[in-house]
Amino acid sequence: METPSPRIRQNYPANLVAAVACYLIAAAWYSTFMQKWLDGTGRTHEWLVTSGLNPAIQYGTSLLCAFIVATVLSAFIQISGPQSLWRGMKVGAGAWLGFVVPVWGTEYIFEIRPWSLYAINCGFWLIGLVVVGAIVGIWRKKDSAH
Repeated sequence: METPSPRIRQNYPANLVAAVACYLIAAAWYSTFMQKWLDGTGRTHEWLVTSGLNPAIQYGTSLLCAFIVATVLSAFIQISGPQSLWRGMKVGAGAWLGFVVPVWGTEYIFEIRPWSLYAINCGFWLIGLVVVGAIVGIWRKKDSAH
């Protein structure tokens, strides 16, 4: 007999707060590792400034993507059991280990990118996913049966 799937209830305010937290962590992380990140990408700060891409598009895309991550991670947390801080952190870390590390590892090995850049990018996502998971894990909707 098939077990019924849990009903997923998105808490969009929680997802938005988690996305903003992830965005702010990214800002602090990449500001801290800016030069090493630039070296790893083979770019310079001057190149970034003169690339012609509107920074509002870059930052807006980053925030939108963080919101999508928060929304999907919230669904993963709910599917895995009752929402909680600890479950959210575990699911965030599991998503990092199961998706970010191997996907980026494959990209980096074939693109022949430096492992220092891999560590910077994967390090951010470990922290980001654990924090996002914690926020959406602990912040349940008031009408949620979880």
